[in-house]
Amino acid sequence: MSAVMRLVPRRWPLPVAVAVAFTLLTAPPAPAQPEPSQTEAPPAAAEQVLHNIVYRARVDGVSRGATITYRTEGDQFHTANPTMVPGRVFEANAVLPASQIANIRVSIEWPYSANLHCEILVDDAVVAQADDFVGPRLTPQRDDPDFGALTCQAPVGGLDAAIPAAPAPPADPDAPAPPAEVPPAPA
Repeated sequence: MSAVMRLVPRRWPLPVAVAVAFTLLTAPPAPAQPEPSQTEAPPAAAEQVLHNIVYRARVDGVSRGATITYRTEGDQFHTANPTMVPGRVFEANAVLPASQIANIRVSIEWPYSANLHCEILVDDAVVAQADDFVGPRLTPQRDDPDFGALTCQAPVGGLDAAIPAAPAPPADPDAPAPPAEVPPAPA
């Protein structure tokens, strides 16, 4: 070595420097709350009651372009384009929680006419049913998106949300009693 030593700073190779910089910039932040330990139980999830849903649709008439849209798990809608001939019934199954609303929409293309029918069964009980006749018009109804369509919907949890019927008014004590029926005399 020479009497005068030169200090040469060591430099990192370029790929290593880029990797370190990328790691520092994309590192996730530390969680604000510590993770629950193995001894702590996670909070109980709200248990939802699930119901079996059966959707049925029928198109009685000569028509093309039948489209059936129905709600399934996870707030998703599925669309089917079955070939519908008179007497054929489209059926689809789903499972929905009690807090959802089951609905199905049946539609046909213009200018065809047919009787449209839809049903919703919740746990094998019919909760909604509708029938409608769709007739042709001279021009397509572009301002009415529901022309040529029929929709059924019902709450999955039952008809508990329906408005109860008003109670019968109390009988008026001063009103005359209705006449009693007298059996006919034997002849």
